[in-house]
Amino acid sequence: MRVALIGDSLTEGRPGVSFSNLLQEKYPKITFTNLGKSGETVKSLHSRLIKEPLATDYDFAFLWIGVNDVYSKLLKVQAQPVVKDHEEFRTYFTKVVELVRPSSKQIIIVSPAIVGENMLNEPNQELKDLSAIMQSVSLKYQNIYFLNLQSVFEQQLANVTSSDYIGTSILSVMKDVLFYKKSSRINQLSKKRGLHLTLDGIHFNSKGAKIVADEYATKIDQLLFTNNSELTS
Repeated sequence: MRVALIGDSLTEGRPGVSFSNLLQEKYPKITFTNLGKSGETVKSLHSRLIKEPLATDYDFAFLWIGVNDVYSKLLKVQAQPVVKDHEEFRTYFTKVVELVRPSSKQIIIVSPAIVGENMLNEPNQELKDLSAIMQSVSLKYQNIYFLNLQSVFEQQLANVTSSDYIGTSILSVMKDVLFYKKSSRINQLSKKRGLHLTLDGIHFNSKGAKIVADEYATKIDQLLFTNNSELTS
């Protein structure tokens, strides 16, 4: 069985702790292809999929994009193109889905998680809007499912008090990539910054990565059960 993990640095697994490594450990007989790319936005992902078409034999594909369409607005330097409004996001996201569809029997669209652990901040409110768009697109297709990760993180953060820290300095992000590779050091820095699930408000510490891996695993198990039931019915 082959599973494609399509996305940005959250999927790539750096900076922070990689959830895809946890998935591979849990499912040693499944081949996970990590197609995450740092800084990816919905427009840059669209360009990448045109230039580098996906293989066409995946059983499942997780499509996780959108956080950089909000997060990059907070950065002084934008490495990738960003949509100008929500309607353009819908247009490009739909195009991305159409490019992914031929590559996989089933697709799981994953909502952006968080930009900052304060769920009431402006970036997280915008992510909710993007998530609603992504869910509405998913409903137009058969064999495409929606995983609302933002609501999962919202529940996890409801009873804790996190700082408002968001890593908006490119230099700071690069330092996190270069000098914080071990989970123990990542978790220590996360705690120092007053965060619970992330290293910098976006990328995950061990707790955050486990949450994502568990949610992906639940979806995989559900689809495997459904598919096996259909085969035996």
